[in-house]
Amino acid sequence: MAEAPRPLKVITSGAQAAPVEALLADYPGRVELSFGSSLGRAHDSIPTRVSEGQRFDVYLLAEGGHAQLARDGVLSGPFVPIVESRIGAAVAEGAPRPDISTTGALRRALLGANSVAHAASASGIYLSTVVFPALGIADAMKDKARTIYSERVGRVVTRGEAELGFQQMSELIPIPGLSILGSLPPEFDRTFVFGASLGSDAEMRSAADDFLAFLRSDKASAEFARWGLDPIHPGPPGRP
Repeated sequence: MAEAPRPLKVITSGAQAAPVEALLADYPGRVELSFGSSLGRAHDSIPTRVSEGQRFDVYLLAEGGHAQLARDGVLSGPFVPIVESRIGAAVAEGAPRPDISTTGALRRALLGANSVAHAASASGIYLSTVVFPALGIADAMKDKARTIYSERVGRVVTRGEAELGFQQMSELIPIPGLSILGSLPPEFDRTFVFGASLGSDAEMRSAADDFLAFLRSDKASAEFARWGLDPIHPGPPGRP
């Protein structure tokens, strides 16, 4: 691994945040890690940071987030898939556990909850624009569903500020005090692809390639799986 002229600037959305933080303890290179959602206009989201002129060497985000950054002209290569993720639901420990295993059960759980919280990024956009309308409850959810910005949904649930919370499973698992109900029923159990996009600083390209190779190693794959993510291996190990 060649010595980079400065620390590698990496920003990660929530879905990959916990495993990436854990993996950095064993990474030999210098990395500055930042956090922000893949989509949306929260003050610290990746699109907002980019619009304000912030730039990174590696963007770990949802596939849809890459498309937006590519349009903004801040990337130097294609999207590199790393993991697949699913949306999960959770309640606070000790609270009643509603059934969400079927479409009908999910609809009843949503209508029966006094308050619902979901993320501002990919999973929340999917729930509010696809799931709620398909269940015929979009109007009913306007008064009880709350979009959470710049914080994990699970923390809102554990504080008692929402009865039922939805976010990528890997963002729910790290939160103590949560009881995870599982993923969405088959009709709505969409898989989201998360991965990496590279910035445009040519001097940092070699360091960025090394980091991506590390994230696709067997060790990294095991860590991703521990947090409820399914590693993607599109080719032989090594540089993407």
